[in-house]
Order: sequence, then structure tokens, then C-alpha cells
Amino acid sequence: MIYQRLGVRPVIHGSGTTTRYGGSRLRPEALEAMREASTTLVNLDELNEAAGNAIAKMLGAEAAFVSAGASSGLILQAAACIAGTDPARITRLPDTRGMKNEIVMQRAHRFAYDQAYRVAGGVLVEIGLARRTQPFELEDAITERTAAVAHLISPFTSPPGVLTLEQVVAIAHKRNVPVIVDAASMLPPRENLTKFLRQGADLVSYSGGKGIRGPQSTGILAGRRDLIKAVAMNASPNQALGRAAKTSKEEICGLVVALECFLAEDEKAEMKRYHDVCATIAEALADIPGLRVVVEQDGVNRVLPHAVLYFTPEWVGPSGHAVQVALAQGEPHIYVQQGAHQGGYFDEIAVDPFNLQPGDEAIIVRRLREELTRR
Repeated sequence: MIYQRLGVRPVIHGSGTTTRYGGSRLRPEALEAMREASTTLVNLDELNEAAGNAIAKMLGAEAAFVSAGASSGLILQAAACIAGTDPARITRLPDTRGMKNEIVMQRAHRFAYDQAYRVAGGVLVEIGLARRTQPFELEDAITERTAAVAHLISPFTSPPGVLTLEQVVAIAHKRNVPVIVDAASMLPPRENLTKFLRQGADLVSYSGGKGIRGPQSTGILAGRRDLIKAVAMNASPNQALGRAAKTSKEEICGLVVALECFLAEDEKAEMKRYHDVCATIAEALADIPGLRVVVEQDGVNRVLPHAVLYFTPEWVGPSGHAVQVALAQGEPHIYVQQGAHQGGYFDEIAVDPFNLQPGDEAIIVRRLREELTRR
């Protein structure tokens, strides 16, 4: 195996679809499409347009584009809203002097990847507090310098006090300002592929290498036809800002096929399979004193079922962080999620089943039990 030849250890990935640990497993159908695409050369402009049309049809969107990952999608969102289809402006990026270059964003939605908006020359304008934004704050922040309003759809970023996407769209569109959405990690559920566009978003960015299980370095931009045209002009193969985030012919074809497979799957059966895996983990650890072990799923924090270990006030063993580190450093190499102060408890560990293979749950249970009961 190539990893063994390189001296890299494979991992059991129970912490979601994080890029640092490989994202997700590529679908065999997508791999075969990539192999086929590798045997023949095509015009990339034609392929981008054809793939975008196929994806747009699947999503019911006006238009779509395959980006080099969801983060690249954010760069292209900003570039499209700032420079549009003007060749002179496109060539100047990231120098945005004299252009509409401000991107308004709720403070509750600030996150590590919003740097991508600044790559294109965007200037971030924060509004609101950490857990609250008032409508008048967005209204006041939109000026003649505003290029777009950015909205993040992600676990833990939608407390009750922040503006919803529908509120943001209503305010921004009243001033003819586009709303750009980052929904990179919100698949499944599959309804999210169409939901945010129905709610009025102008451009939505998704990861192609997470829940869809396409090539890891792909993403989807879907939305208004004029903005997708601007995206394409700012992207590879053009000599523009997006050239650095090149998407190959193989990756484009692989993503289209992966999306077809993703939409054809039975989501109810998929969720039951994840729930059963999590229930197996929860039942196997329920007897450890001081723990409350449950299966949780909700529309905000855990869009897939998770096995969650809550450390109660009666817990006297190692911390969740210590257990997480021990699993990651042990053999086999296991990654799980670790949080703190949830639901009245002092600590927690969660296992996301998305990337688990048959038998992985038994290994995770064995290693968790070893570390949790270590004295």
C-alpha cells in the first residue's frame, strides 16, 4: 500500500469529514470516472460549462461551477461579487482600490476560513455580538462599498439571537446586494443542496470531498447565472486569481458522478445505518460509572447521528482531551471529536460514524474502554 511505502499510518476516522484527516473515502464510481477522463484531453472551458450545467440541473439551480474545494469557492464568491466579469477588474485582483470590496458578516459567523474572502481583496465588516445580531446592524453596515453579505451555515454558528439566512436575504436584496453562503460541511442532509438557494441565497459553496464523497479537492458553487459566469471568468483555466486553485478534468468528472450517486442514495437507510453503529458504541460503554452515553442527532449541531460520551460531575477518570490524545497517538491511530461543557456536563467525546468501516466501531469501543478505565 502506498501509505506503508511512504511510512504514513492509516487512521480510523471517527471525527467527521475533516480535511486534515483525509476528508472522506472517494466513491468507486467517481474513481472510475476519473480514470476514464484521464485517457483523453478536452477543452476545459467546455468541460466546466458542461459539468456546471449537469450539476445545476441536479440541484435545480440557475447555474453551477466546480471549484477546487469549498474554500476555493469562497475566494471565487468574493471575486465574482467584487470584480464581476470586467476583465480589467479581474486582472487587478486582489487590488480592489476603487471597487465595491466590503463583505459584511455577522460576528457569530466569523471562522478560520473567512480569510478566503480577503484573498480576493475583500474587506470584512463585522456586525453584531458573539451570539446576537440586530437587523438594524446589517441595514446600517450596507453602504455603497458593499460587495456582498456573507452567511455561514455550519454547526454551532446559529444561536437563536443571530440573523437567519432569510432575514439576511430580505435586508440585503432590498439594497441589491448579493448574499454568498458557505455551506461546505452541511451535506447530508441532501435537502441542503437546494434549501439555501430556495431561501434566496445568490451563491452557495459546498464541499465535494466530504458528504458527497467526490474528489477531496473539489467543491460546488451554485446560484445566479450572472454570478456563476463571473466565477468562471475569475477561475482556472483563465489567467486570473483563481488559477492557483486549479481543478483537473479528472476531478471535475469525478465530482459530477459522485453527486449523481449521492442524490440517488436512500438517505433514510443511510441514517439508520449510522444510528445503528452509534447505538452499538453507546451500548458497549454505557456501564462505565460517571458517563452518560447516548446517540444524538439534530439539525444544527449533529446533522448525522453521533455516539456521545458525556462526563458527569461524578466522573473521576481522565479528561476527554486526554482520552482523545491517547487515541490519536495509539495504535491503531483513532480520531474522535472532543468538546467541553455541553448539556450541564463538564466534558464530552463524540464519535461521528460517517467514515467508519465495518468493524471500526468495535476497535473504537475497545480503545475507548482502555483509556477511560486507565488508572
